[in-house]
Amino acid sequence: MGHFIQGVWHPEDHFPSDQKGAFQRAASQFRHSFGEQFPFEPGRYHLYVSHACPWCHRTMIVRSLLGLEDVIPVSVVDPLMTEEGWHFSEGEGCIPDPVFGLEFIRELYVKADPSYTGRCTVPILWDIQTGTIVSNESSEIIRMFNGLRDHKKPSVDLAPPELLAESDAWRDRFYNSVNNGVYRCGFSRSQEAYDEAVQELFVMLDELEAHLAERRFLCGDRMTEADICLFVTLLRFDPVYVTHFKCNLRRIVDMPNLWRFTRDVFQWPGVAETCDLRHIKEHYFRSHRSVNPSGVVPAGPEIDFWGLI
Repeated sequence: MGHFIQGVWHPEDHFPSDQKGAFQRAASQFRHSFGEQFPFEPGRYHLYVSHACPWCHRTMIVRSLLGLEDVIPVSVVDPLMTEEGWHFSEGEGCIPDPVFGLEFIRELYVKADPSYTGRCTVPILWDIQTGTIVSNESSEIIRMFNGLRDHKKPSVDLAPPELLAESDAWRDRFYNSVNNGVYRCGFSRSQEAYDEAVQELFVMLDELEAHLAERRFLCGDRMTEADICLFVTLLRFDPVYVTHFKCNLRRIVDMPNLWRFTRDVFQWPGVAETCDLRHIKEHYFRSHRSVNPSGVVPAGPEIDFWGLI
């Protein structure tokens, strides 16, 4: 994925790392919320996502659970990401951009800021009325969506006040070691960086495995945002991260509580239809040529997410 410097595009085929070879993820730069500047109006906002991206998947699950599909329309990019970044296509499962008819996601960033410097990631919540990006930070987008539940499903609350502190603590706790940890493993450019990342990843997975031994979800019997944020990584773990990102100490199917949790969330009404494993596998194995130079997409593994819980 390339990046902009002062509004000028610079294509590249690798991901940023520090001097030790550790992967460095840049912070999201558009961090607005619904409010006085961006009041919520059905149809005013458009969501841009990739089915392959776990950060995007968070927003699609919450959008589905809250029944927001008809008030926040969506566009879906092609699973292949090149040095030119995410692009739109007519491929299976893709939804072209109806707002501008754009070819590349990066065009949205310079529409929002002609002198933009940084990478062009998804998800993007776009305000059609003012012509700018409201947010490109998934954790904040799902919190914004949860605030809209009264429009459709007031009984669904993924950030209940009584569990909010606990849910946020879990989400923050496993973000760097698990959500971002798999990328820290896969994009490591030194043995030292990889060894550190993979150890932190499995220490946290073991902690989560133990925690879920006596709980259905992270905060008890009620699903929260933290569960969604964990699920999107676990869904991709065995099909992609075990091999592609060298996260191969253990599989999720080898950890009974995490595997039960993954199937439980997958089977929750409104979740399975947001899971596109074809896009997921095609994106990772075809796009990351520094990790998988051949671009060959493996046939397996065969995983039954519909198995008994």
